[in-house]
Amino acid sequence: MKMAAASLTIMILTLVGISIDGYHCKVVQFIFGDSLSDVGNNRYLSRSLAQANLPWYGIDFGNGLPNGRFSNGRTVADIIGDRTGLPRPPAFLDPSLTEDVILDNGVNYASGGGGILNETGGYFIQRLSLYKQIELFQGTQQLIKNKIGTTEAEKFFQEARYVVALGSNDFINNYLTGVYSDSWNYNDQSFIDYLMETLGAQLKLLHSLGARQLMVFGLGPMGCIPLQRVLSSDGNCQERTNKLALSFNQAGTKLLDNISTKLANASFKFGDAYGVVNDVITNPGNYGFSNSDSPCCSFGSIRPALTCLPASTLCEDRSKYVFWDEYHPSDSANELIANELIKKFGFMGVNQTDAPSPAPDYN
Repeated sequence: MKMAAASLTIMILTLVGISIDGYHCKVVQFIFGDSLSDVGNNRYLSRSLAQANLPWYGIDFGNGLPNGRFSNGRTVADIIGDRTGLPRPPAFLDPSLTEDVILDNGVNYASGGGGILNETGGYFIQRLSLYKQIELFQGTQQLIKNKIGTTEAEKFFQEARYVVALGSNDFINNYLTGVYSDSWNYNDQSFIDYLMETLGAQLKLLHSLGARQLMVFGLGPMGCIPLQRVLSSDGNCQERTNKLALSFNQAGTKLLDNISTKLANASFKFGDAYGVVNDVITNPGNYGFSNSDSPCCSFGSIRPALTCLPASTLCEDRSKYVFWDEYHPSDSANELIANELIKKFGFMGVNQTDAPSPAPDYN
């Protein structure tokens, strides 16, 4: 009788152990970002003016209906995750999100219009800044601790991958507008210093919450997005804006190198793809593109339309356009950027049993 009881106890402990191990054996990712990474959070911000909930957004993704991504297809984070065997994390504000979904897929907190700075993107009414996204992540952590216990939760979060992809809004929808006080309280260099000081504090906070493997995405040549070109006097890239992106990337690289040496067990990297994106824009034909200066989705000669609309006209071949709308790259451009970052940093596959999602069908 004692042997039977002991066997039953061992069996129960084994099953419990397997169940607990299951929570932290799968590596997931937590994504913090802006519209380049948003997978639907802004859909649930009813007063937000930064929305991708109209056709033709999402036309080359899943069922072709709008899904919250500010593109015709996938984000860079989607593609990197697919290529490395990481599940695609759902939007934090998705009503179907549960603790089990988080344990299986992670969470995406990215919000269109969000920035490193709390004040960025104020005229979008509603958006989640990076500090707000981190606050929501803290709430997520408490949910998971309640579900599986503090010890296993800490393992789960320390084994996860983290992406931080913000910064362009801090320039385009803040500093460069002349609308916010940051425009006259800082010059170019002191504003970048302000961004780095804020970002550094945010990354240290994430580390204190368990983030160990983290990548910050750098900025591309944001002076060459269609919106910046059409607002310039000659239709060319705005050089000052591009120089700000380069300075941000240089400062970001230094910041991440410094943080990685000072924080315990931190593998923090800065993903700078400026060079390859600039080359694609300058020499699109070398990469299979035919257009790198105007949006695939446009409202005829009325520009900037600012967003893709149901009445907009689509380009004939979406795979040949670098930009989807006035702000955001196309799926094809995102794939090129993602592959460059994978190659540059030698990302290794995790969760090898997960098959990557196929590229979209443009036919």
